[in-house]
Amino acid sequence: MSVQTIKFYQTGSFVVGNRLLEPGQRSVQSDPERSNALTSGHRACQGCGEALGARYAIDAAMRATAGNMIAVNATGCLEVFSTMSPETSWQIPWVHSLFGNAASVATGVAAALKAKGRTDIRVVAQGGDGGTVDIGFGCLSGMFERDDDVLYICYDNQGYMNTGVQRSSATPPAARTATTDVVGPEPGNVFGQGKSGPLIAMAHGIKYVATATVADLRDLEYKVERAMSFRGARYIHILVPCPLGWGSASRDTIQMARLAKETGIFPVFEAEGGQVVNVAKIRSKVPVEAYLSKQRRYAHLFGRSPRPDVVAHLQEMADDNIRKFGLVDNVAEEAY
Repeated sequence: MSVQTIKFYQTGSFVVGNRLLEPGQRSVQSDPERSNALTSGHRACQGCGEALGARYAIDAAMRATAGNMIAVNATGCLEVFSTMSPETSWQIPWVHSLFGNAASVATGVAAALKAKGRTDIRVVAQGGDGGTVDIGFGCLSGMFERDDDVLYICYDNQGYMNTGVQRSSATPPAARTATTDVVGPEPGNVFGQGKSGPLIAMAHGIKYVATATVADLRDLEYKVERAMSFRGARYIHILVPCPLGWGSASRDTIQMARLAKETGIFPVFEAEGGQVVNVAKIRSKVPVEAYLSKQRRYAHLFGRSPRPDVVAHLQEMADDNIRKFGLVDNVAEEAY
């Protein structure tokens, strides 16, 4: 029986297409030799953006360090769904810290390795937005100020999802949570509160700061590997949609992350020494309504008593991000 040679034309895919690329150009996730740091058996919700983000980021860090890495994990969704005692889904050296001291514990691990003369082993700390910009904020700032040799990764799902979807300092305006009800003249989370982890990290003047989303695998992997090329304090802030807390469909996790970037709601960029050095341009400018309307946490803005004024305010915030970070080339910018 004759055998027909199969021709692959999907040169842009992450699977078949990677076989047609040089090894250095292939994504970490397409490599069967990847660390698979967060393996099967965890209890994450269906469509969990944090599970995707953690596996992508830590596998990339493992490749960048040739497997010589220790991860310190704050308490939170990621720790709970991946390490239900006495089991674990982690296949790397992994340390569990308290909710707010992951940065300090990682600093201690880095200091111990330095004392032992082990400069070949690198340290990564990771936590959610609650354990990063709220409870662990002081420890994180101290790590930045001392320029400790740690990469801190924040998986931002914009709330305390593990404990019942309460508001965090990363919860966006107008979003409904268990502690920001949709009542009164300003329904949901009020405008003017919260903080930007990436901008605060930049204000410390540390070596490297970047934002990323789970919608762009290659960009995320590149930024993790780029961060590992530096010594000293580094910070990556990854947007990881949460179907449970956001009220979005499990199948839409990647689309939600992509819309956050394409609307300007979540600017994607790199900074070195406190200065922005690169931005991910918006490919097709999208109105914020396309992003908000897919999430039940914003349903009150589009129901029987719609709030076009609140939507317009959120659009202004997205447009301000676009101007501030130069996310759209002026010559190419078009109306919606």
